[in-house]
Amino acid sequence: MRLLHRLQVKPGHRVLEIGTGSGFTAAVMARIAERVLTVERYRTLVAGAQERIDSLNLRNVIIRQFDGMNGISGEGTFDRIFVTGAFTTLPRFYAEQLTHGGSMIAPLMQEDDTCMMTRLTKTGSRFEREDLFKVPYLPLVPHIAAAL
Repeated sequence: MRLLHRLQVKPGHRVLEIGTGSGFTAAVMARIAERVLTVERYRTLVAGAQERIDSLNLRNVIIRQFDGMNGISGEGTFDRIFVTGAFTTLPRFYAEQLTHGGSMIAPLMQEDDTCMMTRLTKTGSRFEREDLFKVPYLPLVPHIAAAL
């Protein structure tokens, strides 16, 4: 919840979540945002999250099975992006999908093998970076894990 507070989702926002997991975070954001698109690479997690979202009757959440490593094409821009897996460098492709004034929260690996939760805010064509706090390391891994 500390991360959602930092993400500052507001009514009318379009939100992208990379790493659906159980669907809990998407469900919380959907109570505020206009639309939440959430992607997860594990089929079993997608199925479970979809059941939970359906049982809550949340019609503004879209769940897709996708690995999320290289951005989401064809979906337009987002006011907020929330990523749960760590990047080794700032993910420019997601930053470019932010609206003006939009922000993204994502874990970023540091040179000393620690991981820092980072907020990136887009102002025009510039991005302001704010390091928030250290987090456990959970890397984004390429390829859809269809068998899981």
